[in-house]
Amino acid sequence: MRRRSATSVLSEQMEKGTGKNQHNRLCCLVALSAFFWILLLYFHFAVLGRNGVDESVKLQPVSVDNIDSSVVVTHVTSGSNLKFPIPPKPTRSVASPRKMANPPPKVVTQVHEKEAFPFMKAMRTIDNKSDPCGGRYIYVHELPSRFNEDMLKECRSLSLWTNMCKFTTNAGLGPPLENVEGVFSDTGWYATNQFAVDVIFNNRMKQYECLTRDSSIAAAVFVPFYAGFDIARYLWGYNISTRDAASLDLVDWLMKRPEWDVMGGKDHFLVAGRITWDFRRLSEEESDWGNKLLFLPAAKNMSMLVVESSPWNANDFGIPYPTYFHPAKDEDVFVWQDRMRKLERKWLFSFAGAPRPDNPKSIRGQIIDQCKRSKVGKLLECDFGESKCHLPSSIMQMFQSSLFCLQPQGDSYTRRSAFDSMLAGCIPVFFHPGSAYTQYTWHLPKNYTKYSVFIPEDDIRKRNISIEERLLQIPPEQVKIMRENVISLIPTLVYADPRSKLETLKDAFDVSVQAIIDKVTNLRRDIIEGHTDENFIEENSWKYALLEEGQREVGPHEWDPFFSKPKGENSESTDKSAEVAKKSWKNEQRNQA
Repeated sequence: MRRRSATSVLSEQMEKGTGKNQHNRLCCLVALSAFFWILLLYFHFAVLGRNGVDESVKLQPVSVDNIDSSVVVTHVTSGSNLKFPIPPKPTRSVASPRKMANPPPKVVTQVHEKEAFPFMKAMRTIDNKSDPCGGRYIYVHELPSRFNEDMLKECRSLSLWTNMCKFTTNAGLGPPLENVEGVFSDTGWYATNQFAVDVIFNNRMKQYECLTRDSSIAAAVFVPFYAGFDIARYLWGYNISTRDAASLDLVDWLMKRPEWDVMGGKDHFLVAGRITWDFRRLSEEESDWGNKLLFLPAAKNMSMLVVESSPWNANDFGIPYPTYFHPAKDEDVFVWQDRMRKLERKWLFSFAGAPRPDNPKSIRGQIIDQCKRSKVGKLLECDFGESKCHLPSSIMQMFQSSLFCLQPQGDSYTRRSAFDSMLAGCIPVFFHPGSAYTQYTWHLPKNYTKYSVFIPEDDIRKRNISIEERLLQIPPEQVKIMRENVISLIPTLVYADPRSKLETLKDAFDVSVQAIIDKVTNLRRDIIEGHTDENFIEENSWKYALLEEGQREVGPHEWDPFFSKPKGENSESTDKSAEVAKKSWKNEQRNQA
């Protein structure tokens, strides 16, 4: 065997080594390639995939938690838009729900939206059963004194004919009435001016059991502006700038307050002891009547309580005229009610008032004629000058002696006399639905046949029907039931003494405040639930006031002819002219002299 040389052996070994190195390099390349692809796939699925999931759980459209403070939520209710800013919250990225494999239940989204409304803290108090004031808190603005107390200091300027200083005493009740003729009770009776509700209501509010200094839990916000006194001092001989000054000043002050931003004023309310027409000047003509408070955009958001509201507008609500009776305790009311039940009433019907010869539509002349001709009718004529009609004792004595009390329109729809008569247990007879039925829906039953008689004006004006015969057709037993219903209404029609407090009874103030709270609470619920009243027609406001709980739509009504307007008038207009308002002011002020 031939031996291999050292060179050949070395060459062979080198060839073998070279083969091994090539194999190692190939394995290394394969491993690196595999590692690269593993990293690439890991990056794609683990990193990019995670980002995709994160994006998919972000909600679209943008939730209210991500809305900029300049964005507003618009809710249409009661015929007007409610716009208020949503407070800014920490920003979160949001994606379209179409990218979501399993979107969260709708209720979860709604919870976040509800929490965004600035009044939710107040709404939660409703569910706190351990809090007797839950859902009933009232926040009262601390207005500058020029809006209220300063007016009382200048009380001689509040009326052109009457020194109002005596009528602002005793917390607005006026001087006490002496019970010389035994017509009144021994206590609780005052010579109250019919335009004094501003002061009475404000003083009653000071005694309200659920006042709060924390506006965030308030069910409503009270504005203690003496709107009635303000316009009363400027109705004669002042230009429109002077008449509007305090109203403009007020809304400017309110709109700068943080409480206003919560609902844009929709939770605010104020009181004016005058008829609505004094605050609804239709033009900028100096000769036009009143101011334009209720036509100011900010005021349209607020609720204004007046002794006579407009049937065609949604921002005012009727509350009772003040009577002469202001009980300090429940027993005062019970004693009076029992006395009214036991009275013998010798007159079938009665009327206290004066004719309106300058008003061709008035039926007062015909009513006066029927009273004079009837043997069962009683008349107390209220001509200018000295008259028993101006004496509270004479008026109340006649009403206490009558089964029915006639309440036709005066210069406007309503009369204080209607409340004086019901206080006396006398069944009111109305001739226009605007005199009570569409006015005082918070305080009177919607079924007006339970406590009153309705005789359409045209039955008197055109058909000359006999009031006596119409009333005699009502069975005696039905009369007794109606009278009892009237007497049972007395607590809710009177304003209790602001310096005291009724124990169990609710007076006119209590009923009004609760109605405002209910109104604001229902509005807030509508906003939360997304309800809208897109079909609301403000000109039909009087119809909405007659709807039952839960109803939202109105249609043709039997009283449409009473509230129709002459062609060519817009929705803000009224057939109550400036001249009529002036006559009303003169007549009522002189009656107080």
